[in-house]
Amino acid sequence: MDTTQMTSTHSPPVVCYCRAPVPRNKPLSRHQRALRRQENQIQQASHVQQQSHKHRHITCAAATAELATQKATVKIGTRGSPLALAQAYMTRDFLKAAFPELAEEGALEIVVIKTTGDKVLNQPLADIGGKGLFTKEIDDALLGGDIDIAVHSMKDVPTWLPKGTILPCNLEREDVRDAFICPSVSSLAELPAGAKIGSASLRRQVQILHKYPHLEVVNFRGNVQSRLRKLNEKVVDATLLALAGLKRLDMADKLTAVLSIEDMLPAVAQGAIGIACRDNDSATQKLLASLNHEDTRIAIQCERAFLGTLDGSCRTPIAGLAQKNDQGGLTFRGLVASPDGKNVYQTSREGSFTEEDAIAVGVAAGKELREQAGDDFFDWARQNVY
Repeated sequence: MDTTQMTSTHSPPVVCYCRAPVPRNKPLSRHQRALRRQENQIQQASHVQQQSHKHRHITCAAATAELATQKATVKIGTRGSPLALAQAYMTRDFLKAAFPELAEEGALEIVVIKTTGDKVLNQPLADIGGKGLFTKEIDDALLGGDIDIAVHSMKDVPTWLPKGTILPCNLEREDVRDAFICPSVSSLAELPAGAKIGSASLRRQVQILHKYPHLEVVNFRGNVQSRLRKLNEKVVDATLLALAGLKRLDMADKLTAVLSIEDMLPAVAQGAIGIACRDNDSATQKLLASLNHEDTRIAIQCERAFLGTLDGSCRTPIAGLAQKNDQGGLTFRGLVASPDGKNVYQTSREGSFTEEDAIAVGVAAGKELREQAGDDFFDWARQNVY
């Protein structure tokens, strides 16, 4: 990354003013006193000018030194799936647009990191450790200095962050709804009894089974492309995918129907991209501040406060959505259910659209559902999976 030399190599000319000799002990005339005052003023002005130039020189030199100490390349860490890469490239393009110097060749680099969640595809997430498996290796690379920025799908990020990292930036949220994909019928309601729906999401599973108990939901993991391939191979009769992912991959034409929020409440933070960095990396934090979409960040704070209060694991089906309403306030809907879909607890709340109130709304909603479900519910959910 090129930096522009901001300091000058030339100092302003020094001007000397000489007084005519004045006989000692002889009083100065009015004209001489006026001339002396004028000479003093000129000398003072010259001194101020030189001090000002010196200050500018130091300030510019410090700025140049700060630029020189920054890494030549900003490294963006991501998973290697097509969707994860699309999101990393989106982040890269936003940085290039916001900072022209980052558009130079070699200024930004995409670093692909394979996570445990990417490697183990034949088991449910709940059986191999939960959502943190999609972020741990990336977090380790961030803390180790191998990358400077970590790009995550926010619904994969645990409610706690590793010590030494922060997540100060959310890109503007995409469509939060789910897409129904089926080659034979146009809606879930049209599927015959016993039809198999492929999904790795317990949240989707319980909402399907609660409304359509005659259907069967089977574990169906992999990236978007592999799931669509399995669908075409008739491994399952239908599947559900996040609409946001299909749009980012330019594959929205593959969907059969978009499910309403009333029919399928989305996952916490669905459709949102989060960008993390080290908590002591002020230069990167300044870059990310320019990309942050504050309305998205506040909504995500509400949803994650709800999730954190429920203390749900990947064995606990939880859904939640915070939105800015037409009046400029915050509307939140939340859901928690038993993995078999027989017991579903829901809540809705409103508040002002500020970070403090959004978090308070999420916490209150989580406490309400904990009370509705009872003390034994979450212990049972952690020990059982449908």
